[in-house]
Order: sequence, then structure tokens, then C-alpha cells
Amino acid sequence: MAQDTAAYDHWHDRLAELAAAHRVPGAVLGFARGDEQQVAAYGVTNVDTGVEVTGDTLFQIGSITKVFTATVVMRLAEQGLLDLDKPVVGYLPELRLADGDLTAQVTMRHLLTHTSGIDGDVFTDTGRGDDALERYVAGLADVPVNHPLGATFSYCNAGYSLAGRVVEKVTGKVWDTALRELLTGPLGAEQTVTLPDEAILHRTAVGHVHEGDEPPRRTPVWGIARASGPAGTVNCAMADLLAFARMHLAGGVAPDGTRLLSTDTATAMRTPQAQVPDRHAIADSWGLGWFRLGWGGTRVIGHDGNTVGQSAFLRVLPEHDLAVGLLTNGGHTRDLYESLVREVVRELAGLEMTTPLAPPPQPPAVDITPYAGVYERTGVRMEVSTGDGRAARLRVIGSAPVEGVDRPPKEFDLVPVTDRVYAYRQPGYRTWTAATFYELPDGSPYLHSGLRATPKVSG
Repeated sequence: MAQDTAAYDHWHDRLAELAAAHRVPGAVLGFARGDEQQVAAYGVTNVDTGVEVTGDTLFQIGSITKVFTATVVMRLAEQGLLDLDKPVVGYLPELRLADGDLTAQVTMRHLLTHTSGIDGDVFTDTGRGDDALERYVAGLADVPVNHPLGATFSYCNAGYSLAGRVVEKVTGKVWDTALRELLTGPLGAEQTVTLPDEAILHRTAVGHVHEGDEPPRRTPVWGIARASGPAGTVNCAMADLLAFARMHLAGGVAPDGTRLLSTDTATAMRTPQAQVPDRHAIADSWGLGWFRLGWGGTRVIGHDGNTVGQSAFLRVLPEHDLAVGLLTNGGHTRDLYESLVREVVRELAGLEMTTPLAPPPQPPAVDITPYAGVYERTGVRMEVSTGDGRAARLRVIGSAPVEGVDRPPKEFDLVPVTDRVYAYRQPGYRTWTAATFYELPDGSPYLHSGLRATPKVSG
């Protein structure tokens, strides 16, 4: 594909300027529109080694992997090997979840749309063997139910690992092999891998973390456990990520003309399936794998991904035949996305991204007392309280999903936006996160933040 030199220089300079401003050690920006493709790189793969990031550098794309997994599932559905609305226990007779009714009724559609009710942030490391997913799914019997089946949307990594195990049973192959044979191979994605043994053969980024004004430091571990593969272990170069996006833009046809999905299936994947209760989240609804959002009346699909010190962003604008990707390895990545991708979309599509959540200059006088209490799900305890002068506070206590990465408790001021929506932000960040208080249809109180639904356990 063509790469315009003047355009490359412009976007390379903007990437370098903004990445440095947001303390991002290394990043790659890419976009594809029509016959034009641009890939610009900045920084280093590792602050300890100083190895330069290039356009061919592999980054962990984290949860963008979920759209890859969903695409594989949809290929199998087209082949008649899977039914999205058949209980998955029909494919996995050995499946045992914490609730008997959930075991009997949960379907692949529930898993792909994050509505299963399985508590999602379960990152059990079951080893590096080919039985990692099988052993992980066996452990789901001990994982609590977060909410009744289909009652709400709550982002669920565990559900995608379960979906990957179904893929293994249907194909008779480990998920990594099924992904390669059904998707990345036919796509021609030669710089896409899922295992560290493969990643080490390429120029590969490592993650970085920091607190406050500290300089970025290399993470003590490189990646997440193999059992989380279908939810987040794809590593790829920008060109492969754009090839994947372009396949979906083309209605399921790969860049070389190979048809991977029917047009109807590709369209179905971006059709709304579940609404997100937090109206200030990165998406307003979910399709089959893709999340959905609107910019000025234009429908956008995409996904983000976060692993150990790495963050990735993918936005696809079907009405403009445009795909934009951003791969990063630490720093204030959300701030970089908000500033840089905003410029790309404005220039290439004439669109303005939605303005991120921010509390009003004069926050409303509301009383958080009805929502004060403890909210808890697997790995996270959230304490909402009133402090001096009845100011709202949020204390988040989280367990480390990855060994060696510390997750100390954090406290935030909750600034009211409405009587049910509050905003908070990490130290040093410009972007805010919403905390939305709501009830399920049965009246159960929940807190929705970071795409997760967290039930109230005490008041």
C-alpha cells in the first residue's frame, strides 16, 4: 500500500511530540484508508536496553485479542461447528460453574457480549502447557457469579478464556493453533504471535510502569498467563493489526482477496448486542467482540487492550473506510490516545471524537450517602465513603493479576457529575474515569466503572 512521505513526516513528528509529552517510552501509530497506509514509530522497546521501536516491532495488543477470538468463533459458526445460542455445556460436558443454572444456560453469545455473569477478572496461571485452558476452565467452578445471566454488561476476561476452550474442543486443536489456522494464517499476518517463544524471534516491546512523577521503569514480567490467551495474549506489528481491521472493513475479505467471513457475519459482529450501563465509558454498546461508540452521529467500532505495562487502541470507521491503531508500552497512554487519535480522525475523516468525561466547573450538590458502602468482585474491593465535609471518596483495593506487579490500594476524590455519576482520575492523568451507581432489574445495587459491574456487598 502507498505511504505518502509528507504525511509520514507529519504523523511521525506528532507521534514523537505527544508521546514524549505523555511519558510514553515507545509507540507505533498506524492508519489505513483506501489505498493509503501510514505506520510511524517512536521511542524504545525497553528503557533498560534502548532498543529502538520500528514499524515492525511487536506489541502486546491485550484485549483487542478478544475480537480475534470472536472472529474465529464466527468462522466456526459459519462452518456449522458452533451455535452462538446453544449452551456451551453442549460442547464442554465437563463444564462446572459456580451456579448450576448458569452452567446449564450460558451460551457463546453471552461470552462474546460480556453478559454471562461469570466474574471476569480471574487471571489464574495454569502453566505454559497445551492444557492451560482446560485447567483454567476447570477452575471456574470456584469463581463467584458476578450477576445473574444476562442481567447486565460486565467486562469478562474469564468468559473469553472459556470461549477459547470451546474453540479447542470444536477444532481438536489448542487455541493458539486454531487462531493461526483459522485467522492469522489466511490473513497473511506473519508478524502475529501468541506465545513468548514466538515473540522472542521478533523485535518485541516490553511494558513499563510508573507512579506519579516517576520515570517509566521496565515491568518485572513480560506477559500474562497462557490461560488468558483468548482474552489477551496476541502480539503483533501494526501492519498485521491494520490488515485485520481492513478485513472487517471489507466485509470479511482479507487484503489478498481471501474471504474469511461472509458479509452478513462481519456486519453481525458490529451490530449491538448489549448496552453498557456506564454512559461515559469508552463504548456505549457491544457487538460480537467489537465495542461500539458514536462520534458526531458516525458509528465507530473498536477495542482497547491493556496488559503488563502495555496499552493498545484500535478504531474502525466503516463509513469512512478508515482504521486507526495505536500501540504503546507505558506512560499516560489514554492521554496519548485522546490527543493523537483525535488529530488523525479530525484530519482524515473530518470527525470530532467525543469529548471525554469531565466534571462540570460547578459540580452539582448531591448526596452520595445512599451509595456509600463496599462493592466487591473477584480481585477488587471498592469502598465508597463520605469524608470531611461529606466529600465523596473512593478507595480501590486490588489484588495483582500478574505475579511480581504490585497493586497498592489507591484513593480518589469522587467529583459529582449527576446524582448517580461521579468522576475520578489517576494522579498525573488528564482523562477521567466514571463511577456510575445503578440497580439491576431485581433491584440489586451495583457500581459500574472501568466497564465492570461490581455488586454492593455491605452498606
